[in-house]
Amino acid sequence: MAFSEKLENIKETTLQKYHKLFQKIDKISEHNTLKVLAAMRKLRVSEAYFHTTSGYAYDDLGRQKLDELFAEVFGAERALVRTQFVSGTHALATVLFGILRPGDRLLSLTGAPYDTMQTVIGYANPSTGSLKEFGVLYDELPLADNRVDIDSIAKAIKPDTKMAMIQRSRGYSVRESLTTEDIRAICETVKKCKPDCICFIDNCYGEFVETREPTEVGADIMAGSLIKNPGGGLAPTGGYIAGKKELVEAASYRLTAPGMGDELGASLANHRSLFQGFFLAPHVVAQALKGAIFAAGLFMDLGYSVWPQPEAARSDIIQAIELGTPEKLIAFCGGLQKYSPVDSFASPEPWDMPGYADQVIMAAGTFVQGASIELSADGPMRPPFNVYLQGGLTFEHAVIGIMGAAQAIESL
Repeated sequence: MAFSEKLENIKETTLQKYHKLFQKIDKISEHNTLKVLAAMRKLRVSEAYFHTTSGYAYDDLGRQKLDELFAEVFGAERALVRTQFVSGTHALATVLFGILRPGDRLLSLTGAPYDTMQTVIGYANPSTGSLKEFGVLYDELPLADNRVDIDSIAKAIKPDTKMAMIQRSRGYSVRESLTTEDIRAICETVKKCKPDCICFIDNCYGEFVETREPTEVGADIMAGSLIKNPGGGLAPTGGYIAGKKELVEAASYRLTAPGMGDELGASLANHRSLFQGFFLAPHVVAQALKGAIFAAGLFMDLGYSVWPQPEAARSDIIQAIELGTPEKLIAFCGGLQKYSPVDSFASPEPWDMPGYADQVIMAAGTFVQGASIELSADGPMRPPFNVYLQGGLTFEHAVIGIMGAAQAIESL
């Protein structure tokens, strides 16, 4: 491998320097693995639940058991786990459209939401079929010093505010991602101001990073993607919703049709990959987290600004690195792609990705297209040209891919 001596030296220093952090992450992985295993044993998961179904798929036992498993592990009353969700954004939008009605008000407590959610909401980025077109009102609480402004929540909540939306991950920003303790405090504040206000968490990139999930600390409902953390790198597609029974039920009517809800939906993808992926998810998330720490340490030593810094508390798998120029952003993604197991020969280029205001470049040499639990990186082509790195099925591959990205920048 054509990595420079300089990079090899920094790599060894970084691995030694953060060894104790890696061990801490492994402890969290062990805790969460036991948590999933205990749920699978309690629910008596067996091979009988792995088979596919067709047609209406009434009484799909595997589908029902998977719902029960997610609800049990996430401390929720009910869950909806489906390959019919085409993305995390689709799962999130299903919650919003399933629960909110014309005249209701949605409040984002984490500032401007992720780019694709802005088209769903329709105020900052108008789009056909948005919440705005359906008469749902929207407010946004700006961040204070890149953190949720808890002291201003009471003023932001209005009599018609039905839902408070909280994005756990940093998205395309450098704000701190939210820990479950942060989420607990935010939900507690919301409920003090308006007890019937629904606390909804965008949990993408956050599952199994800590030992608790938002629905275990006060959130009413949350949603995420199966080709991120909870799919463990094996789920071929899909998403999930988990939370209070009546809220998940309302969302299920939006996914299918009123009166049908979660009663049908064929399992065209083999359930085994979903059960097995969920079982592996705590370990795979740990691999991704160690890769993120390694990337932060390596690039910080190379003189770049990184968020979070290596020793900071983490609650998602994303590592942001400020590269400063479009050339370096393109080189980073190209270098990472070069050391991918799939499409290593491809050269990433910026493109007009649906749902994004700016062109986006992505490195994604993944077994599952777009799976960001696999080693991948992306970033909008706008100053300061931050790259957002995430995933890694194995720590070893994460190290190699990150070294490849650094080498590509060094070669400019």
